[in-house]
Amino acid sequence: MVDVERFRILLEEERLRKLALLPSLRRDITSVNAARQDSNVDDEHDPEGATIAFELSQASALLQQSTAGLAQIESALERIAAGRYGLCAVCGQEIPEGRLEARPWTPYCIRHSSGRA
Repeated sequence: MVDVERFRILLEEERLRKLALLPSLRRDITSVNAARQDSNVDDEHDPEGATIAFELSQASALLQQSTAGLAQIESALERIAAGRYGLCAVCGQEIPEGRLEARPWTPYCIRHSSGRA
């Protein structure tokens, strides 16, 4: 039997980390966009333009990953509240604790995880 309370605490802590990170990532994107607009840089031909474009792309990707991760955590917390945490969403079998330790937000057992996070 999975120690649901231990995983709830772990998920809540990770949720708080993600929530703290999101404003910082949004500020980074705003800052890079402002730098991009304030300069007369031609992104394709100026080495500095490539750096600004890369930074914007990287910050946007991190924001997207963090937002998706937060949604997965919220979903896992909802499964805990509903009494379905630790059960595979496909087959209903118990998800091994080792898998939950590696990916506490996963709704899938190893067998049904291919192509999914």
